[in-house]
Amino acid sequence: MTGFRLTTLLAASASALTLAACGSAEVASPGEGVFPPGGGGNGGGGVVTPPPGTPATDCPTQFSNVGLTANGTLRVCQLPQQITGNLTVPLRAGTIYSINGRTAVGTDQGVDPTNPIAGSVQGVLTIEAGVRIMAEAGATYLLVNRGSQLFAEGTATNPIVFTSRPNIEGATTLDSEGQWGGVVLAGRAPQSSCNQVGGVLTTPVTCGKTIEGTAANYGGNVPSDNSGRLRYIQIKYSGFVVGNNNELQGLTLGGVGNGTTIDHIQVYNSSDDGIEIFGGTVNLRHIVINGADDDGLDTDEGWRGGAQFGIVTQRPANTGSRSAGFEFSSFPGSEALATRYVSRPFVSNWTLVGRNATINAHTVAHFDTGNDATVINSVFTNVAGSAAACFDVADADTFTSMTTLAPGQTGPNFRSVYMSCGTSYRPGGSAANSAAVFTAGTNNTAAGGSTLTAPAGTTLTNQVLTFINGANENAATNVVTPAPAVYSFFTPVTYIGAVQNASDTWWQGWTCGLTADRAC
Repeated sequence: MTGFRLTTLLAASASALTLAACGSAEVASPGEGVFPPGGGGNGGGGVVTPPPGTPATDCPTQFSNVGLTANGTLRVCQLPQQITGNLTVPLRAGTIYSINGRTAVGTDQGVDPTNPIAGSVQGVLTIEAGVRIMAEAGATYLLVNRGSQLFAEGTATNPIVFTSRPNIEGATTLDSEGQWGGVVLAGRAPQSSCNQVGGVLTTPVTCGKTIEGTAANYGGNVPSDNSGRLRYIQIKYSGFVVGNNNELQGLTLGGVGNGTTIDHIQVYNSSDDGIEIFGGTVNLRHIVINGADDDGLDTDEGWRGGAQFGIVTQRPANTGSRSAGFEFSSFPGSEALATRYVSRPFVSNWTLVGRNATINAHTVAHFDTGNDATVINSVFTNVAGSAAACFDVADADTFTSMTTLAPGQTGPNFRSVYMSCGTSYRPGGSAANSAAVFTAGTNNTAAGGSTLTAPAGTTLTNQVLTFINGANENAATNVVTPAPAVYSFFTPVTYIGAVQNASDTWWQGWTCGLTADRAC
C-alpha cells in the first residue's frame, strides 16, 4: 500500500491564470449498453484554423473559455466539472483543454445496471486522438463514475496526453511529480469489500469503501462491466497526495470490468503509484510506467484480471516510499485464507527495472496478504551492485501458501521468471530459505522453470533505460507456451520480458522519456 509523502513541487505548479468555475453540460442520455464508440455531443465545426503559434479565438460549445496559456499561444478551454450525456473533446488547432478540481463523468449509478440509483445520470466522454488535457494544481482529477464511460483513443503517432499546467507551460523538470491527481475509472465488477461468503458474492450486492483519493463508490457483481476504451495515452506528473494513506495515482481502476479496454498506456513521474487496481476484472496490455515515486503497478482489493507486456522503470525510493515495480496485495480479512476474496492476477511478459535504494525494504516485486498471483515469462532486475531484492514476500499468509499449496491454488506461482537480483522473505519478521521455497515444486513446474538469479547477469539494453532483451534474456529456456493456456487474455509468445529485441517496437512513438531524443 502507499504511504504519506509531502510533495515539494507544488509551488512550481502555481497557475498563470485563475480559472473560472464551470457548470454541467447535459444532453439527452443514452441507455445502458448503447454508448457510442466515439463522437457525439459537439465537434467544434466551423472554427477558423488559427495560424501556427497563435491561439484559437474561442472554445467549442459546452467548454468554458478561461483564457490563454502563459506564453499566449494556446486557448484554454475547460471541461465542465459535471459531465452528463455525451461530450466530445475535439482536436483543434491553437487549443489546449483543461480540468480543474474533481471533473466527473456521470454520477454514481450504483451496483446494479438494471436498477440504477434514483436520480443518477449517465455520462459519456469521448476524447479525440492528439488532444492534450492539462490539469490545474492540486486535487484535480478526471473521474468516470459507475455506469458511465470514457472513450479516449489516441494512436501510435498521435497519443492523447493528460498532464499538468506547468508541463504545458515549460516549467517541469526530470524530477517533477505530483502536480495534479490523475485519471480514475469506477466500475461495477466485484471487489473484496462487496458482501461475500467464502469468497463468493452474495445478493443483494452491497460494496463498501470508496476509491482512494476520491469519494467515488465502486464495485458490484458485473465482471464484464464496460467503462469504455483507453488506448495510446500518456498520463504525466500526476499522483497528488490528498492526505495520510490517501493519494491519487496516475491511473486508478476501481472495480473495473473486463469489458473495458486498457491498452498502450504510459504513466510518467507519478508521485504515488503509476497504476493502482482496486478489485475488478479488468485486463491490461502494453503498459509503460517510468519514474513512479511509489509502486509501478499496485493491486489490491481482489483484482482478478490479467496484464501482458509491461515495462516498469523505477526511480530510487525515498524516505516515504518503498518504490517497488509491483506491489501485489489482496485483502487482509480476518477469515481463513482459503475462503478470503483474494486477488488473483495473471501477469505475462513484464520487465521490471529496479533502482538502488537502501531504505524501506526496497524490492523489485512485493507480494503480501495471501495474494494469489501467477507470473510467467517475465524479467525482474536491478541496477548493478544493488542489494535490493528481486522478490519479497512480506507476510505469513503469502509465505505459508507458497510453501504448502500446489500450483493453481492460493499463493504466488512463478514460471519462467528471469531474476537478476536476489530474493528475500520475511514472514513474521523472520528470514526463510528462499531457494527451498522456489525448488519445492510449488513455483517450478515441468511446463516452465524460474531462474532465481541469472548466472551471467542481465543484458538488457536501450539508449536511456534498460528494458530491451539482450542475449542472456533471449537465451532463457522453458518459456511458457502457449501463454493463452495460462490465461485466455494473453497472446502467444516465444520469449520472456516485455520487449524481445530492437525490432520489437510496440513501446515507440506514443511514449516519452524512454529514449534520448524524446523528452517528456
